[in-house]
Amino acid sequence: MVKTHKRKKNSRIRGARTCGWGFRQKHKGHGNKGGYGMSGTGKKADHKKRLVSNDDKKNKYFGKQGETSRGTAVKKYEKINLKDIKANFSGNKIDLSKHKILGDGEGFKAEITAMAATPSAIEKMKKAGGKIILPEKKSSKKKDDVEEESEEEE
Repeated sequence: MVKTHKRKKNSRIRGARTCGWGFRQKHKGHGNKGGYGMSGTGKKADHKKRLVSNDDKKNKYFGKQGETSRGTAVKKYEKINLKDIKANFSGNKIDLSKHKILGDGEGFKAEITAMAATPSAIEKMKKAGGKIILPEKKSSKKKDDVEEESEEEE
């Protein structure tokens, strides 16, 4: 005797978690990608390796990078040696206000305006008859200290 009315599949599967598709993620419509974003790229993963390959070292995907205090932060200016300045710039006044002058090379006769300079660079330029002009450092004295000093002078 043949069954005349077969029960619908959806009524048989009600309450089942995966509805006949096996593992829960298999029927999400995302293939085997593992999820959204960077999921599946963990330290021991064999998945999405190209996203965190050697080319991506600059982003430092793995591990902690730690913190640095303001005092130990990397300075944000470019560095340039005296020999490079002598080879690439001409004139008596050279404006390198966003650079730090390093002392590799010989000094020469010119005025260089710079953000910072090493003591050896300053010394070499003085010996050669030139000079390096640096921005003035802000004094760490407070207003009260300055007022007290002016009162003492009177």
